[in-house]
Amino acid sequence: MTAGDVRDGGAPGDTPAAGLMVVLDLEERGPDLYVGTTPRTPLQRIFGGQVAAQALAAANATVSAERVVHSLHSYFLRPGDPHEEIRYEVDRIREGRSFSTRRVVARQTRKGSDVAIFALTADFTAGERPLVEHSLPMPEVPGPESLPGLAEVAAAHPEQGAVLRVLERAVEQRYLADPFDPQPRLPPNTASRVWFRVAGRLPDDDAVHAAALTFVSDLTLLSAGLARIGGGWSGTTIGASLDHAVWFHRPVRADEWFLYETDSPAAASGRALCFGQIWAADGTHVATAVQEGLIRSLE
Repeated sequence: MTAGDVRDGGAPGDTPAAGLMVVLDLEERGPDLYVGTTPRTPLQRIFGGQVAAQALAAANATVSAERVVHSLHSYFLRPGDPHEEIRYEVDRIREGRSFSTRRVVARQTRKGSDVAIFALTADFTAGERPLVEHSLPMPEVPGPESLPGLAEVAAAHPEQGAVLRVLERAVEQRYLADPFDPQPRLPPNTASRVWFRVAGRLPDDDAVHAAALTFVSDLTLLSAGLARIGGGWSGTTIGASLDHAVWFHRPVRADEWFLYETDSPAAASGRALCFGQIWAADGTHVATAVQEGLIRSLE
């Protein structure tokens, strides 16, 4: 997948989606070795969704086009340095009649040493004729057009909103509730919901959309761990993703609106387990994400 594949009626660099495609456009440095870069950012560490999306792109580059990813499981091992390139080493673990499995280790150079910062295992399938088929129904919520977006949220919360702007320039979002509402979310209404879509147009390639969805899936998932105390992320809290998994149930276009519902069923010992469900705008249940993250108070 290359940045030149972006289609929006103009040059690739003219589209908001081109920024995301640059992230997903890996350089093939050798056999099963790919290199990714990070857009210029004031953040001190790489956004986890970027590394996961790039690792999936590297894995997908070694799989035939007839096989699509159905799940990925990953661990964040060290914070990524945004000023250093990331090398993705792909191990072709299995090539079966119906499934292909790849393991990817992301590495960076630190003080002259080569260290692993991320590890991912992804499984790809040629597809099966379904014997059983069911899914979760999408919640009845307002459509994205009438809801406030990032600009409105950032204006209401300038300090927290500045971080959102850095991470999500290529991704549009519409909020069904204020993500920084100080009121705790109490059972049974503990879920948070946001509409997302990649700004602009992505190629007609399932692999690109799966990688883009992986990128977006890390944007708000850990925030579910704070919902029951209210207030969202602030200068007194820090968080870090420990692991991340995505199951792709059905194809989805990441450049069209999809609903992301997140919730946290358990939190203990400074860690929060967070679940996410993703539906296309027509109500099709397309993916499930799960993450455990570290949440700490600086006070």
